[in-house]
Amino acid sequence: CIEQTLFFGEDRKPLSMILDDGGDLTNMVLDRYPELAAGIKGLSEETTTGVHRLYERVENGTLPIPAINVNDSVTKSKFDNKYGCRESLVDALRRATDLMMAGKVAVVAGYGDVGKGSAESLSRAGVRVMVSEIDPICALQAAMEGFEVKRFLDAVPLADIVVTATGNKDIVKEEAFKLMKDKTVVCNIGHFDNEIDMAWLNKNYGNTKDTIKPQVDLYNIDGKEIIVLAEGRLVNLGCATGHPSFVMSNSFTNQTLAQLELWNNSDKYENKVYMLPKHLDEQVARLHLAKVGAQLDELT
Repeated sequence: CIEQTLFFGEDRKPLSMILDDGGDLTNMVLDRYPELAAGIKGLSEETTTGVHRLYERVENGTLPIPAINVNDSVTKSKFDNKYGCRESLVDALRRATDLMMAGKVAVVAGYGDVGKGSAESLSRAGVRVMVSEIDPICALQAAMEGFEVKRFLDAVPLADIVVTATGNKDIVKEEAFKLMKDKTVVCNIGHFDNEIDMAWLNKNYGNTKDTIKPQVDLYNIDGKEIIVLAEGRLVNLGCATGHPSFVMSNSFTNQTLAQLELWNNSDKYENKVYMLPKHLDEQVARLHLAKVGAQLDELT
């Protein structure tokens, strides 16, 4: 599917801009079709994971076109990542499992913007939330919000629900699976499907797998039933319909303005990763104020 977006029309003209989500299109173009880079004015990237990939390319000297980091715009990361997950995580859990959320115990691995929204989503549903973190600032933020901050492997045996939101890999591995109690629900709301070690799970306990319904699989791990959602992929997309359209409008407006900026002013940018200019970030917010009935005062 990604490859089909590279050329357009009957004359098969190559792409002149890249609008990406996760870095897969960017990596395909630069690694497999490097000859196309000369005709590309710039790219914009939507996600934390994709942005990390871009910065790796800058460090390695393998980014031949200018890029705008849309993810870290305030109107993206503090809205899509936080408020979007705040609505869509519990929605996905309820659709997938029909669990009574109130009274449950959950651990959220990672307290970045996605983790913040996820922890708040669960807490608002009556779940007692624990957070695990490697970053001292994020850990302190979680504690100041009233969440218990514990080491991940100490929290897992206590949890009814395990949520990964780190953007990293190998969070839920063999040791964590074997520490879980019976009927634990495991899901991921980070970008890729490698936060939960599904390869190990399917290799060692795939013969016990029982698909309760699409995207809801029950594994028997040494006598304990563990429920894995969306095959370890994004639970809010696999088991629900993702974020609400309004919060995604913020993100997509950022993408649109980033594309216009690169197209119209490409000569201003070197082959580096840039933030969306602040005045455009503010413009995204201004465009959405009327929809929520908000009015701005003006300085005299």
